[in-house]
Amino acid sequence: VQLQASGGGLVQAGGSLRLSCAASGRSFSSYAVGWFRQAPGKEREFVAGITWLTGNTYYSDSVKGRFTISRDNAKNTVYLQMNTLKPEDTAVYYCAARNGRWIATASNAYDYWGQETQVTVSS
Repeated sequence: VQLQASGGGLVQAGGSLRLSCAASGRSFSSYAVGWFRQAPGKEREFVAGITWLTGNTYYSDSVKGRFTISRDNAKNTVYLQMNTLKPEDTAVYYCAARNGRWIATASNAYDYWGQETQVTVSS
């Protein structure tokens, strides 16, 4: 599985961005997909995840109510809609996939990783 992340950028606080994670090589159908982020000097942290087959979702407390993860079966793509962005959301964001039908919050549970996409939120 190859993952291609995109959609990062610079936005003012309160604004929105949508990240995309497109898969190639095989279908996501038996996978769970997660978004992680890493701010300078901090450890990589789980942001949100979705199970491809059932569409179950799970969010970290820091983004719950502001971010929405979704999937598009036809495009084999997972999205992360980020609203009401805060400066503390500034980080490098990654999408990852694991061969399993449940969401894991630990980064070492994921088998495949996309490249980073930078999100910067100015105050």
